[in-house]
Amino acid sequence: MKIERVLAPNPGLFTGPGTNTYVLSDSSLAIVLDPGPVIDVHIEAIEIALGGLDPIAVMVTHTHRDHAPAANILGQTLGVEVLGYAPGPEFEPTRMLTNGQVVTLGEVDVVAIHTPGHTADHLCYRIADVVFSGDHVMGGSTVVIEDAAAYMQSLKLMAGLRPAHLYPGHGSRIDDVSVAITEYINHRIEREYEIVAAVRSGAVTSEDITEVVYAGVDPMLQAAAQRQVQVQLVKLVEEGRLETSDDGLSIPST
Repeated sequence: MKIERVLAPNPGLFTGPGTNTYVLSDSSLAIVLDPGPVIDVHIEAIEIALGGLDPIAVMVTHTHRDHAPAANILGQTLGVEVLGYAPGPEFEPTRMLTNGQVVTLGEVDVVAIHTPGHTADHLCYRIADVVFSGDHVMGGSTVVIEDAAAYMQSLKLMAGLRPAHLYPGHGSRIDDVSVAITEYINHRIEREYEIVAAVRSGAVTSEDITEVVYAGVDPMLQAAAQRQVQVQLVKLVEEGRLETSDDGLSIPST
């Protein structure tokens, strides 16, 4: 199997150098993975990367606007089906994939792995000992999450797959996968301890906690930081490590 990365020209605070689009090919067949936003020069670059290959599908890891909107346009242009876990903004799959479902590409199987946490609809794709991790694990950065409990479970699921390499949605290929996933898990555990410690020290709102845990964060990331605190709080309250009342957050008395 051959893997070619086509970098979308959409760098930014949340996209790093840009979205990684992958053209996966075996023999003369190809799949386009995460075609990204609708940017004409990027779509043209994907078509150039396909060259004389015969595309069979356009697939997405999740429906965020930096990964999926070009999928339907490219699918229509190429005359192939568009695959993903669920519909989303500017994305409508012609076929929805479920956990464990296989898409055959030549002599290789592309296995969909449902990995909620970053989003509820997130899929990773495994081919032998390689995993395309989308925004579940990224190169050079942590990720924004929507569900902290689901994300931790998905990280442990990925660790159990023991892949040799990760091809992320942003950043460079990850070769020391075990170390990377362990760092991601430890980062989330550390954040939980920091939030609990902030409450123990007197913080009673998510705003209070954000000021402590994300002190010095870029002002442009302040809203995202507070949202991440709120997501972590849901998990901590559900686990009984924190409790809420009319007076705000507190440490349980028992």
